[in-house]
Formats: sequence, C-alpha cells, structure tokens
Amino acid sequence: MARSGKNVRLHVAEDLAAAGMLQLSAAQTHYVGHVLRMAPGQELYLFNGRQGEWVAIIDGLERRRCSVRIDRQVREQVSGPEPWLLFAPVKRTALDFIAAKATELGAGLLWPVLTENTAVSRVNMDRLRSHAIEAAEQCDRLTVPEVREPMPLTRALEDWQEARRILLCDETGGGVPLAQALGREDVEDAGPWAVLTGPEGGFTETELDGFRKLPFVIAAGLGPRLLRADTAALSALACWQALVGDWRHPLV
Repeated sequence: MARSGKNVRLHVAEDLAAAGMLQLSAAQTHYVGHVLRMAPGQELYLFNGRQGEWVAIIDGLERRRCSVRIDRQVREQVSGPEPWLLFAPVKRTALDFIAAKATELGAGLLWPVLTENTAVSRVNMDRLRSHAIEAAEQCDRLTVPEVREPMPLTRALEDWQEARRILLCDETGGGVPLAQALGREDVEDAGPWAVLTGPEGGFTETELDGFRKLPFVIAAGLGPRLLRADTAALSALACWQALVGDWRHPLV
C-alpha cells in the first residue's frame, strides 16, 4: 500500500487543505497501525489526484480508527501525458500485473475491452482499482488511473473522439515498426493517445481490417517475437513514454 523504507503515501478521496482533518479508511487504519506500527505524531503523505501531495500527521490512532491532521503541501498538482490503455482481459495474475505496471508507466485510464478472441469476460473491478491505487502510492504518482467497466471493443470505438489517436499493437506483422509509427512527422508531441492490445489469441483479421480503416488508428508491430498479452501492453506503453511521452524530459 505504500513504499517501504521511504515516506508512507496514501491515496484519499477527500479534499486536502492545511489544518484539515480526515479519517483514514479501515484498510488504511489497519495498514498504518498494525502493519507499519506507526504512532500518533508520525508523518505520512496524502494525495487525491486533484490537489497535489500533502504531509499529514497522525492525530489519533485506535484499533479501528485513525485520524490525521493535514499539515502542509509538499507538491503541487501537475498534469502531463497520461495515455489510455485498452486491453483485452486476461487471467487474474496477469491482469493484476497489467494494472500495477501500467499505473507505474503513467497510464491515465485502464479499460478492459472485449474482442472476438477474448477468453476472459469477467473482471474483478474492485481488485483492478485496488492494484492501481497501490501502484500509484508506491511510484510517486499524484494521480490514480481511471478504471472503466469492461465493454465490447466495437462499442468503445463507436463514440471515440478522433483527436485521441490509438496505437494498435498488431502482432501479425501488418503494422510498421513501433518506433517508426511514433516517429511520423504528424506525431509532434504526446497529445491524447491510447494504446490498444489484444487477447492471448490475438485480433481476428476482420477486427484488424476494421481498425486499419479508422483514421485515428496507427498499427504498429512489436518486433519479431510473439509477446504475451500482458508483456505487449506494457512494452507498448514503455515505448510510447520513451518516444513521445514524459520519459523524454529531465527529472525536475
């Protein structure tokens, strides 16, 4: 739920302001009091995705209740490129891995989409959100990705805003190399993007033909080796960040 050996960070839903008071959730209370064995007077860090990061001081700690006093802001909220990730659901362990690592890689939205070859149709959304929150707490993010309910991919694309380009991971070799796709002259900056990856069985030819007809879709290959569905999603996100995302900029 938080980084080991460094500041304890927790995501909260409440507004954050100096001198404010709030109650941690039952799970956070257990973590702070019973796992970390923290005590009143100790500091932890809070963020809500809207108002930056704040130092809070434990004010009262009981078996089932923990109140904290918000002390000072240490980081202002900043915005940056947060690509969406649309992915076909996979088995639970791989799905947990996608949620956590995509959060670390800066995804702004996690959206399970159902394709013709999708074998997994049920997704534990609470579990998915929990992994995203925990990863955001650990990786210093000030936001947590939005997690959308699963939807057939055809429906997701019906109301798609064309300003958000889609990087389609085409495992058949029909797309250009990914670095070339993201190095096109019309890809001047990060802008709004989404990465789309398929199921373990891949996209069907019918699906791929339909995608290629959409003006906002750029099909790209991920090299000569066949990647697992979770590996493909994370590899594509990493390449996107390196070529057009926030990995291009120095740390501040």
